[in-house]
Amino acid sequence: MKHYSDIIIAPVITEKSMAERANNVYVFKVVNTATKDEIKKAVEEAFKVEVEKVNTLNTKSKRRRVGKYSGRTKTYKKAIVTVKDGSSIEL
Repeated sequence: MKHYSDIIIAPVITEKSMAERANNVYVFKVVNTATKDEIKKAVEEAFKVEVEKVNTLNTKSKRRRVGKYSGRTKTYKKAIVTVKDGSSIEL
């Protein structure tokens, strides 16, 4: 089994994800090859909580421009993790 640091890259910190923390929903950036079962085990091992549900989505790249230079942002996989009531994750 992979170590949890090989699966979870970073938490996603946005207004929407911070608002969802009240509902025990947390958002993480994960490696593209991670499955829902691997993400569930990694979050449970890393934060010592019980995971109720895991939803995943692959984000698309967006066009960005800085001055005369244009490019694209990176794509990544996002995991939306719901933990059981009474549990919380300190980020």
